[in-house]
Amino acid sequence: MRLYLLTILLTAAVTFVLSVVVWRIALRYRLHPPVRERDVHTRPTPRLGGVAMFLGIVVAFLVSRTVDYFDIFWVEPRVVWSILAATFLIALVGVADDLWDLDWMLKLGAQFLAAGIVAIGGGVQIYALPVGGIAVWSGWVSILLTMFSIVVVMNAVNFIDGLDGLVAGVCLIANGVFFVYSYILVRDAGATSYANLGTFIAAVVVGACLGFLPINWNPAKMFMGDTGALVLGLLMATSGIAITGQLPPAALDPDMTGRSQILGTLLPILLPLIVVLLPLLDFGLAVVRRMSRGKSPFSPDREHLHHRMLDMGHSDRDAVLIFYAWTAIASLTVLLMYLFTGANWFGGHWFGEYWFAVAFGVIGIAACLVLAFVPSRRPARAPEKAG
Repeated sequence: MRLYLLTILLTAAVTFVLSVVVWRIALRYRLHPPVRERDVHTRPTPRLGGVAMFLGIVVAFLVSRTVDYFDIFWVEPRVVWSILAATFLIALVGVADDLWDLDWMLKLGAQFLAAGIVAIGGGVQIYALPVGGIAVWSGWVSILLTMFSIVVVMNAVNFIDGLDGLVAGVCLIANGVFFVYSYILVRDAGATSYANLGTFIAAVVVGACLGFLPINWNPAKMFMGDTGALVLGLLMATSGIAITGQLPPAALDPDMTGRSQILGTLLPILLPLIVVLLPLLDFGLAVVRRMSRGKSPFSPDREHLHHRMLDMGHSDRDAVLIFYAWTAIASLTVLLMYLFTGANWFGGHWFGEYWFAVAFGVIGIAACLVLAFVPSRRPARAPEKAG
């Protein structure tokens, strides 16, 4: 655990320093696009923070190669280099889009190519679903399922990037919880070493978000742009697949982990989904909304969840904090379910095992709903919708 924490601190420090450097360069050479109609901010702001995050992540990976503890996932360097190659491709496309607004078809093609590099080149695939040890039918099904999952998560994370500090904070909270979960899962699976690629990726994502958040907090000096959001989405999906899609089904057997009964077998895949619940919800609503109007699912508009929060009367910062709370409540509820399974309270009944987690979730969600529907100021008049 100590080396993971040092990895988080290293990634955060490098990302923060590079964020300041990139910010100064962007201001000096005016590397910032004009304000778009759907944007919340009112002054031109650099969108190249993802460059610093990408470089901080790369540094963390390279340093890990020199640490004996992390040798276990460098045994097959092809896997790590494939993940870094895919991340580099997405970063390049993200930078181009942040500067010149690329066509959505080109971006989507690059996303599938990057996902293919991870799935085919790196072999990070969904081989089995930890629900009764269900195996994926064939190699091509595994590859396609993996690629589709990665692309969906990338776009889901990118879609919620609309307020200062929103994506960085949501990903920090969600991956922090997932880091704890994956560490415990690997330990309970009886692994000879707690070093694991999925856990390491979650740690570097936490570090990158932690290092970038100070410069992205309201009022933001710089945004992460598509570069940062797509890189985070790629790594979050890869981390979840590397943990839940590649551990042998026997290792996820509740009888082995001691965390049994009803949700025990579902939790290994439930938490990774909960981690991206908020982005996936916004993504799904956006796709349905745009396609029902005969538009491309990737056409921009000003009807995302965070826009709706602003129109209800929340300030930028209040809306972001509410989204933080939603993310924390949802992910912590599922983590607590995992931690408390097998507790055998109240005669071992379902309610006896999960009562604390369920109570935490119900009270937390109720509080978030109250905060969401009782804004601190009058609703602002919504600007005209983007094209």
